[in-house]
Amino acid sequence: MKDKIKIPISKDLDVNLKKIKEILADCDDVIIREFNVGKKQNYRFALIYIDGLIDKQLINEYVLEALMHDARDEIPSPRTVSEDLYELSKRGGIPLSEVKDIYCLETAIDSVLAGETILLFDGFSEILLTSSRGWPIRGIAEPTTESVNRGPRDGFTETGKVNTSLIRRRIRDPKLKLKYQKIGRRSKTDVALMYIEDIVDKEVLKELNRRLKGIDVDAILESSYIEQLIEDNWLSPFPQIQDTERPDAVAAALYEGRIALVVDNSPSALLIPATFNILLHSSEDYYGRWSKANLVRVIRYISLPISLILPAIYIAITSYHPGILPTELALYLAATRIDVPFPAFIEAFIMEGTLEILREAGTRISGPIGTTIGIVGGLVIGQAAVEAGIVSPFMIIIVALTTIASFTLPSFSLTSGIRLWRFLLMILATVLGLYGISIGFMVFLAHLVSLKSFGIPYMDPYSNMVNNFYDLKDSIIQLPYKFMKLRPKFLNTTDKVRMNNSRYINSLLNESEGEDKNDRG
Repeated sequence: MKDKIKIPISKDLDVNLKKIKEILADCDDVIIREFNVGKKQNYRFALIYIDGLIDKQLINEYVLEALMHDARDEIPSPRTVSEDLYELSKRGGIPLSEVKDIYCLETAIDSVLAGETILLFDGFSEILLTSSRGWPIRGIAEPTTESVNRGPRDGFTETGKVNTSLIRRRIRDPKLKLKYQKIGRRSKTDVALMYIEDIVDKEVLKELNRRLKGIDVDAILESSYIEQLIEDNWLSPFPQIQDTERPDAVAAALYEGRIALVVDNSPSALLIPATFNILLHSSEDYYGRWSKANLVRVIRYISLPISLILPAIYIAITSYHPGILPTELALYLAATRIDVPFPAFIEAFIMEGTLEILREAGTRISGPIGTTIGIVGGLVIGQAAVEAGIVSPFMIIIVALTTIASFTLPSFSLTSGIRLWRFLLMILATVLGLYGISIGFMVFLAHLVSLKSFGIPYMDPYSNMVNNFYDLKDSIIQLPYKFMKLRPKFLNTTDKVRMNNSRYINSLLNESEGEDKNDRG
């Protein structure tokens, strides 16, 4: 982002107020409050803030009242007041925890637009910033798209500082670094870069900073803007950056050596880098028994190809290869399609298209009504379509299985990419049958293998099992937590050891068991 010309601060209060009023002309929500202080009311001040973005009670009690009323109780010498009025106000006149100096008029205006309050002094070329943000915020609640049966129930809000504090609660480590950047020429959105200094891969951190500095755009309204501007391959339908609304997921990622981007005005944090394997994991996998997590992960990995190729296989077998089915099943399938006037591919596209419309309608209408529309709409339309002879009952089963399988994937962004490839495979099956599906599936795998996330292969640890064999402990299956002594190798972390006291704990357990046996004897 290009640096703008800095406007210096004048010692004349009237000159500063004139410049500010020119820059903020026609902004009726900008409040400029001029007042005098001192026993003789001979010292001029000006307070500037945006109505609706500050805590007025805080400003009234701890700034205006402190300067206009409480300061009269002190009787410093006239020379001390005239020469050190700025320092007296800063260090002894304003009882607020966060007070900063500003030496540039543009920085002061940016602070006002960000919800802060600035205090100008006549005769001084400095401006005092008082932290007074107080806009309404949404309460902390569990993310609806990432709910869990066991685990924390708090989620991110649209306020960046609240989100970073939720992460700080979970990582009480001075090595956790937080650096703010303002991105967007007009929006000047606060973006917090978070990482653990002695764990993170410095090369990935350096590359991320380079890409963030290269962003030159008017506004950043949501974290997805940044995601699209810094990802490796913007043509791919698959996400190369993970997004989450869960603070515990961000904390776990930071402990593994990844980097988090917390964007103000967005409830979704970005985690860098991300791989296909990571996107298939859920926070709840680590909160329950490892045997249950393994069962759920196997179900996800089985559901993935079902949601990807099941409709395409139906089209290919029905249109080109009915001979590969058992005779009874082939006859039953043919009997269900006797009254259907459309070919199999039109039948499949009608139902898949209808399902996408219902899914979008349910998304636009929040709450129970949206869920009702999706479920009731699917049942009613499916039953009506079968009775009308537009589609076969077998097609309804195929579409239902495909939809249910797609809901098992924890990442919505990944599910969206799978849906796009599903339609592509359906087109290839329509043209070439099973050969088209084979070609499309090979292209699908080749595309995934070619992707990278900030230099990390997208298919790690599967694409490099020789070097990253240890990382398979947390892939399709998950070993008990006591076996995860090292951090993921493919992340190239600085501190690779996550757990180094397991032998000590086991020795204590063995000693305890020996004592129990002796007591029983």
